[in-house]
Amino acid sequence: MATPLVSRPMGFLSDVHGNIEALDAVLGELRRMGVTDIYVAGDHLLGGDAPLEVWRRLVDLGAICTRGPGDEALATMDPSKLEALTDDARERLARFVSTRDAVGELVLSQLKKLPESIRLPMVDGRELVMTHGSPADPHTEISHDLTEAEVTALVHGDPADLFICGATHVPFDRTIDDIRVVNVGSVGESPEGRVAHFTVVTPELEAAEVHQTWVEY
Repeated sequence: MATPLVSRPMGFLSDVHGNIEALDAVLGELRRMGVTDIYVAGDHLLGGDAPLEVWRRLVDLGAICTRGPGDEALATMDPSKLEALTDDARERLARFVSTRDAVGELVLSQLKKLPESIRLPMVDGRELVMTHGSPADPHTEISHDLTEAEVTALVHGDPADLFICGATHVPFDRTIDDIRVVNVGSVGESPEGRVAHFTVVTPELEAAEVHQTWVEY
């Protein structure tokens, strides 16, 4: 069965990092805007104080999620085999262990099953791809300061027209030739502090409308 064409507004998020307060602020804004289709580009749980609450919220919403490196690490790495030699590393390891303990094995197995990318055919005939890093490598970031040649290399000849990514925590919207790359920033760990980024993509018959914004929490 063919994937149905997307015609409704879509809310794109990334890098929630276990921050339920920031996530709820974004979801409140999306509800106000009438956006109910939610997509999240990875790094959902590791970092904040409410990883299980974040996961439950995303599941309850029916959010479509891809896997980020933090999610992959939580799902696949054995904490007993990790060594922390500095105070900072010991703090990060403790956070890693507490996050795994908080969410439990069932959630960890669900994280492991998340895809690295998703593809959405839009009503205008174009295709959208969402991944955490880049189509060439989900672990390699597409950042705002890359050259056009570097960005082009990271989309790796992918046939999609619109690329949605996260990872860097810094939002941007760039068009290179016929390729549009939109980094949706971070919900839970933005550089600005208590500011949560999100992006709304509205498919149109001519081209998709992209609206990047943020909310304080």
